[in-house]
Amino acid sequence: MANEKSNSGNPSVDYEYRRRKNAEDMRMQVTSFMLMIFLTLVAFVAVAGDFNPYFIVPFILLLAVVQLIFQLYYFMHMSHKGHEAPALFLYSGALVAGITVLAFVTIVWI
Repeated sequence: MANEKSNSGNPSVDYEYRRRKNAEDMRMQVTSFMLMIFLTLVAFVAVAGDFNPYFIVPFILLLAVVQLIFQLYYFMHMSHKGHEAPALFLYSGALVAGITVLAFVTIVWI
């Protein structure tokens, strides 16, 4: 239903569809925002809990990746139809950045 488009020619039907669709999108954005706030609080608790740094750093990086995915899909509307080209460029850039970071970390550790 996220990618359906109503174009019935009847203004009242189109208005109801847009209204329902906007309500659904807003509900998903609020839910995603609350999840991101929760993940941020979990990261703060992990740091304040004085855990081992070898646990905290990868854990916070994992939480950051999860929040990045939430932001891409819900706040930047990457889950909607018609955003395939920007998604391709974003994922390609993320892949190149990841390979670059992996290469530099590997060079430094050897």
